[in-house]
Amino acid sequence: MAIPFDRGYYKPPFVKLVSEYPGDDIYPVADFRVEWGPVFHRGRLDGSARVLIIGQDPAQHEAIVRRVLVGTAGKRAQGFLKRLGFTRNYVFINTFLYSVYGQGGGNRHIENTAITAYRNRWIKAILDRSPIDAVVAFGGLANMAWRGWLTSSAGASTGSLPFQHLTHPTWPESSARSRAEREVAVEKLLKNWNDGLQALKPVIQNPDVPGELELYGTAFGPDDLPDIPPDDLPPGLPAWMRTEEGWADRKGETVLEKRRTIVMRVPKGVLPP
Repeated sequence: MAIPFDRGYYKPPFVKLVSEYPGDDIYPVADFRVEWGPVFHRGRLDGSARVLIIGQDPAQHEAIVRRVLVGTAGKRAQGFLKRLGFTRNYVFINTFLYSVYGQGGGNRHIENTAITAYRNRWIKAILDRSPIDAVVAFGGLANMAWRGWLTSSAGASTGSLPFQHLTHPTWPESSARSRAEREVAVEKLLKNWNDGLQALKPVIQNPDVPGELELYGTAFGPDDLPDIPPDDLPPGLPAWMRTEEGWADRKGETVLEKRRTIVMRVPKGVLPP
């Protein structure tokens, strides 16, 4: 049986985009983990995408698989798309190509003209080739990225495209100090996502899976965390990289060592006892 995979960036204009990405002359080493390289997208670049998702920046899982939003945030975003009626025809990009390092790094560079110009080239390439029905920005920086596109000369004509700014998928973990606080934060996030779903569902013209909208409850259920599809990722990656959320962690005794080190573990159950 053939194993599906993402064919990568072999067609214009994406082959040109990935050969001209900005480096540490644009993304300062003090604010971005440029040493792990850029991570460009996830999803369809063949003109079939109907929803554009904008995230914020890649984390350790993304650095390994070379696609955006594949860890906890990615699985939750996948579940959101599933409720919207999409299992395949979508595309993800991030606000920043590189992982933000330290607090405030993203805010300091959200209006950087060179970063914005390159990101807008990606947005334009996607919108020019795909019949996008709606755009979702997960997080405040992603929202600013889309607003930046709308104020550009190329983006001025897309202001009528349905858009929702929603809470970032891992906001509960970053904001809560206890399990109880996290549960409350998850409930608030899902209420926000339900509002987004109700606004977007009526404007979706051609979902992958037609059907009535089913809203979230007060917590994520097992069906809300679908696996990342294999054809979203490069060939040859093991299946557990699509299903297990905690297989990569930054480790180190010092700040520099932690920045330099990502530890990967094959999940329990993959190998025999």
